[in-house]
Amino acid sequence: MIIIKQTKALKNYIIHSRSTGATIGFVPTMGALHNGHLELIRRSKANSGLTVCSIFVNPTQFNDPKDFEKYPITIENDIDLLEQQGCDVLFLPDVAAIYPQGMQHLPHYELGFLETILEGKYRPGHFQGVCQVVHRLLNAVQPDHLYMGQKDYQQCMVIKKLIELEKLPVAMIVVPTVRETDGLAMSSRNMRLSAAERKKAVQISATLQFIKREIKPGELETLRQRCQHYLTAEGFRPDYVAIADADTLHAVDDWDGKQQLVALIAAYLNEVRLIDNMLLQ
Repeated sequence: MIIIKQTKALKNYIIHSRSTGATIGFVPTMGALHNGHLELIRRSKANSGLTVCSIFVNPTQFNDPKDFEKYPITIENDIDLLEQQGCDVLFLPDVAAIYPQGMQHLPHYELGFLETILEGKYRPGHFQGVCQVVHRLLNAVQPDHLYMGQKDYQQCMVIKKLIELEKLPVAMIVVPTVRETDGLAMSSRNMRLSAAERKKAVQISATLQFIKREIKPGELETLRQRCQHYLTAEGFRPDYVAIADADTLHAVDDWDGKQQLVALIAAYLNEVRLIDNMLLQ
């Protein structure tokens, strides 16, 4: 695996690789890698001639500076994991490489409704920061395929919107959420959970499974509130429990039994904020 830290060097390497006929698969990450990330690498390896992974903890997408400071950094282990999976290139830029003109006066992306709900509502500015870094990374890597995880469901929709807005020549492939054996969605933030918190955290995915089992055509607010009250009683601080249209994320209060739905949860367990989602059909 080749490690590249400068954008110009990466672009030159990509140009050379394309001259040999290689297709490029790209997996952007913030490090603290787990099997969910590695599944994205495996998908890219299966479909692309060259797989590029980036590790960059992006400061512009953290609306809480303390969350940025506490984000786990495990770069040596990350490199080992990527090498084991046969990743071809690790792009490891610093802030100056991504934001050479600084982080003031950055462009604004017209994300519309997506930026006002769920993660957009509870993490103001988050998706602007996501677009800032992903747009820059896509310009650097110029991939044919972009691999993203379904666990960040709304983020996937935001990146799809970014690709449309900027007319970027890349196909996004969303890979199903990878879970622990007890159902907990794999996440870098899980590293911050104590043993007791880790045991309790599985109740988020269990609540999503409950919604999937119990949902019936008709009024949905009672089921949604029941699940939110349950998580609160169990010691979580939910930002939201939502049942929404799977394509638009508009909340669905009355279901016809046919509309494609997704259930989404974001909740704090003490100081750690966890998110998960589940398609309901």
